[in-house]
Amino acid sequence: MKNISYTLLIVFSCLLAGSCTKGKLEPVDYVNPRIGNISHLLVPTYPTVHLPNSMVRFYPDRENFTSNTIKSFPLNIISHRSWNIFSLLPFSVEAERNGQDQPYTYDNEIITPYRYSVYLEGHEIDLRFAPAGKAGFFSLHFNKPGDHGFLIRTNGEGKIDCRDGKISGYEIFNGVKTYVFMETDRVPGKVTETPAARNNGSGLIISFKSPDAAELNIRYGLSYISTVQAEKNLRENIGGKSLEEVAARARDAWNETLSRIKIEGGSADQRTVFYTSLYRCSERMINVTEDGNYFSVWDNRTEAADDTDFYTDDWVWDTHLALHPLQVLLHPEEQAAKITSYIRMARQSGWMPTFPTPTGDMHAMNGNHSAAVVLDAWEKGIRGFDLKEAYEHLKNTILNETKLPWVRDSATWIDRFYDRKGYFPALRKGEAETCPKVHSWEKRQAVAVTLASSWDDWCMARIAKELGLKSDYDFFSARSLNYRNLFNPSTGFYHPKDSSGNWIEPLDYRFDGGMGARDYYDENNGWTYIWQPYHAFADLISMMGGREKFDEKLDRLFTEPLGRSKWQYYATMPDATGNVGQFVMGNEPSMHIAYLYNLAGKPWKTQKRVRMLMDTWFRNDLMGVPGDEDGGGLSAFYVFSAMGFYPLTPGIPEYQLGSPLFNKIKVRLSNGKIFTVLARDNSERNKYVISATLNGKLLEKPAISHEAVINGGTLVLEMGSKPGKTWGTF
Repeated sequence: MKNISYTLLIVFSCLLAGSCTKGKLEPVDYVNPRIGNISHLLVPTYPTVHLPNSMVRFYPDRENFTSNTIKSFPLNIISHRSWNIFSLLPFSVEAERNGQDQPYTYDNEIITPYRYSVYLEGHEIDLRFAPAGKAGFFSLHFNKPGDHGFLIRTNGEGKIDCRDGKISGYEIFNGVKTYVFMETDRVPGKVTETPAARNNGSGLIISFKSPDAAELNIRYGLSYISTVQAEKNLRENIGGKSLEEVAARARDAWNETLSRIKIEGGSADQRTVFYTSLYRCSERMINVTEDGNYFSVWDNRTEAADDTDFYTDDWVWDTHLALHPLQVLLHPEEQAAKITSYIRMARQSGWMPTFPTPTGDMHAMNGNHSAAVVLDAWEKGIRGFDLKEAYEHLKNTILNETKLPWVRDSATWIDRFYDRKGYFPALRKGEAETCPKVHSWEKRQAVAVTLASSWDDWCMARIAKELGLKSDYDFFSARSLNYRNLFNPSTGFYHPKDSSGNWIEPLDYRFDGGMGARDYYDENNGWTYIWQPYHAFADLISMMGGREKFDEKLDRLFTEPLGRSKWQYYATMPDATGNVGQFVMGNEPSMHIAYLYNLAGKPWKTQKRVRMLMDTWFRNDLMGVPGDEDGGGLSAFYVFSAMGFYPLTPGIPEYQLGSPLFNKIKVRLSNGKIFTVLARDNSERNKYVISATLNGKLLEKPAISHEAVINGGTLVLEMGSKPGKTWGTF
């Protein structure tokens, strides 16, 4: 029933947009924004309506997908899944809307990436919305005759005015102003300042008189620069177009982006999950350039973008492993601009950010993984940014800013201890914290920080080598081996040490470390962190005693029981969802692990496991995402894996092969070439690669180079129902 109803929905959406020619579905017609709208434990996906990588993002303000009411309709979501700016609240009779929040009951909600519509039952209003890059379009159809209109208000500090029928103003969030310019297609009959202003906010009731049912169109532009620029953005993005014309243009933009990858075969559900995942990968980073300028929160002024657009809104801990490598492959020019944006942020603030947003650096999680983003782009041939300046900012940040998670400050004594001893010291159970700068909730994360820093330093060493900086290369190369200091050969795990160099014992790798194991690890337990850092897999195999021992440990990961009841386990590890044994599909540090069987000489285990993970945890339903999607983090894993290859180590221009879901995948590259994956006799049963050729030549290793992909050509995989134990074992 689920498949039938969703097919009807997308066909109906096509009819509304007038764009389904002879019933043929286009890529955007497969996108189901409702996938994952109910979370397993933490944060769900949101049914976001927007253009690819655009500043304006929209979804209704409600507690969660199952809520019976909608609170309001925001003009923008500033950052991924966060921070509503301005709210629109339509009413059908003025007495019903006096500025107070009165949630709407609703029905018949239809959501696509390019268009939104809903029926507000109590007020008998049909509301529609279509997005533009820095503007939006609401259309309200009032089914009740009589006075009607809408309330427009800020959600925090700000001011809204109406002069000559034109509405303008600003709202401040985290010290940053968002400006709005709004106009309606009919002259207001009455404008009343609402008494509901809160937090130094502002609001207006805009009323219209009409004896009959009426249509009201509301167009608006947003800006971080000025009200004048907001109006200009409205004129440039929407102008005199109708809502349907705006929606059609947004639909075209999505088809252009999604059609970079064309697929054949697979089930309808698999195609829906694939294109929905690719849609999720197209939300961030966002382009906030306005007429060749951008507002920089980093130096609190408007800067010239010149010929390179400015992007922000990224959580690099989540996105550097798969989302950024996917954008390197599909959109290399934009990726160069994104890295240039990071460089500008560092130039203007003094530090390389980790979680940049339009209102500043959230500075979350651990590590400075923009080093991996920079290296990966460079090693894959992108040259549209200043590598030397990026390196200088990264070096300053890595050596002089604290490594403490979620702390933006100068280095502490713990950091200097790391510089001397090569590991982050851990506290024993119950031992009081001795560094006042440690975040009270996030803790030291001693093992996770050591592994992340080793990974960042390896990336820095590779960049230094590219720049011909021999002494820096030697310095960072030596530090990139610091993970060895925490490998416990008696257990085969990365294990916390105290400041005297002693192991923290006894230690349960499943549960010790407090909430989310954050005393020692981060969001995941010791079983997840065995499989890092990303540059040291050959060394890890050696430390574990060879490929057979490595393979055995991987098998144990997927079979080791939780060790507690589910409610007890998730009370301690709420981020660690999508379990298969101790493996966690719902969190980014696990995404690469199934591909490690390739390095153990058992590629058929990678093929079996990757297929199982995709089929089990990524589904066309409301709970079809295994954990926090994080604006493309998990979705990029699915996109790569469904195509049959994955970037095991960002910074190494190579992809490990898995098991593609589709019979044929064609990747349209920015250089005009096409890379094709043909999986012959592919099916749910035939998931194993029996043999492979690349451009007609026998491929013996279960990996392909990035160069082979971007040069175009064809990868042919002969698929079978039994493991091909003679192929790819090297």
